[in-house]
Amino acid sequence: MSRLTFRDHRILLFAFLLGVLGIGWAVGATNLPGAWYAALQKPSFNPPNWIFAPAWTLLYVMIGIAGWQTFLHDADGTAFKLWVGQIFLNFMWSPAVFTFHSLVLGLAIILTMLLLILTFIALQWRADRLAALLFVPYAAWVAFASLLNYSLFQLN
Repeated sequence: MSRLTFRDHRILLFAFLLGVLGIGWAVGATNLPGAWYAALQKPSFNPPNWIFAPAWTLLYVMIGIAGWQTFLHDADGTAFKLWVGQIFLNFMWSPAVFTFHSLVLGLAIILTMLLLILTFIALQWRADRLAALLFVPYAAWVAFASLLNYSLFQLN
C-alpha cells in the first residue's frame, strides 16, 4: 500500500468511515428495538435508549479509522481479516435481536464479536498501536453490551 498517494489515503479513510457509519446507521434504522424490546424486563444497569446512537456513532468512527489503518498496513493480513469479521458480526447483531427477537443468537454473535475484537487488539498492539488503542473503548462497550445481552436473556 506504500504506493498510495496522500490523496489516496484520504479517499480510503473516507470510504472506511462512510462504509462503517453508513452501514451501521442503515442497520440501526432498519432493525429498531420496537415494542418487543420495550416489553422486555431490563436489568437495573440498562442505559437509557438515547445513549446508543451517539455511543455507536463515536465507536463507528474509531472502528473505521482502525480498519483503514489496518488495511493500509496489510490488507491481506490476519488483523484485517479479524477487522472484517468483527464488523460483519457487529452488523448482524441488531437483526438477530431486534428483528428476529433472538437474545440467544444475539448473545452468540456478540460474544464471538468480543473475542474477535480482543484478538484484534492483541494482534495489533505491537504492529499498529493506534488501531489497537482505537479498539479499546469498543471492546469495553461490547463487553458491557454482552453483559446486557446476557442479562436480558436471563430475565426474559
